[in-house]
Amino acid sequence: MLNVELRHLRYFIAVAEELHFGRAAERLNISQPPLSQQIQSLEAQIGAVLLYRNNRTVHLTQAGEMFLKEAKSIIGKVEDISQQAARIHRGEEGKLTIGLTSSAPFLKKVSRVLRRFRTAHPLVNIRIEELNSQQQMNPLVEGKLDLGVMRNGVLPDALQHHLLRSEPLIAVVPSNHPLTQLPPGELTYRHLADQPFVFFSKDVGTSLYDDILNRLAEAGITPFITQEVGEALTIIGLISAGLGVSILPSSYQRIQVDGVKYLSFKDQQANTEVWLVSHRHRPLSAPALALAKMMMEEDD
Repeated sequence: MLNVELRHLRYFIAVAEELHFGRAAERLNISQPPLSQQIQSLEAQIGAVLLYRNNRTVHLTQAGEMFLKEAKSIIGKVEDISQQAARIHRGEEGKLTIGLTSSAPFLKKVSRVLRRFRTAHPLVNIRIEELNSQQQMNPLVEGKLDLGVMRNGVLPDALQHHLLRSEPLIAVVPSNHPLTQLPPGELTYRHLADQPFVFFSKDVGTSLYDDILNRLAEAGITPFITQEVGEALTIIGLISAGLGVSILPSSYQRIQVDGVKYLSFKDQQANTEVWLVSHRHRPLSAPALALAKMMMEEDD
């Protein structure tokens, strides 16, 4: 069995490039006799003469020329993979899979951090999956997602969360709706009690469904839901067509659609939270840790 080590390759490369054992030994910062012994040992192990030498000259044999080329390739490859491993360890390279709710990209904090991370870590392969909060749970538990950005809700015991942002809920109404005539800050949930309500379908599984309906229930209101859809963008589109009103997080105000008005509620404590979620016991990869740190440090 061969016992060729990287030092053998480095020693041989030095002698082959210098074609002088004394200069090669000086370059390697070792004495000449051990260097000669290591080259002899290398030749004995591989069963080939790599260097022809006498008292006056050293030159490569044909086998030595081939060995030099391949030895340099091996050393170069080792250096490349070592540097790559170090970059992965520092979070500068690797892969990262993130789950985002459909509203997450409309949060300035989230979009800014993703842009900053992409610029700072161009070698990290980022895969983003648009999933509602419920759909992110199992992939996070199973390790198919590194991080999840979702709305507040009940998490499995294996997951933990950090608060990214608390944002107010707003009313979404047609631009010609009578509620737009209310003085600013006077709107309450009660004003929406008898309005046709456009909302998420329960089957979609978004945490906003339970969160908003629970808040309305606490105010003694059961909304008159006339349209159930799967996406917030569809809700806004139907409202622009005059088919009803709704309640959504304020980040959706970044979507400007003709025929729609966004109205603030009197109760500014009616907030919904955005969480950064990860596995409680599974360590984050270096890229995921770097992104999480950026998320937590970024101002709203």
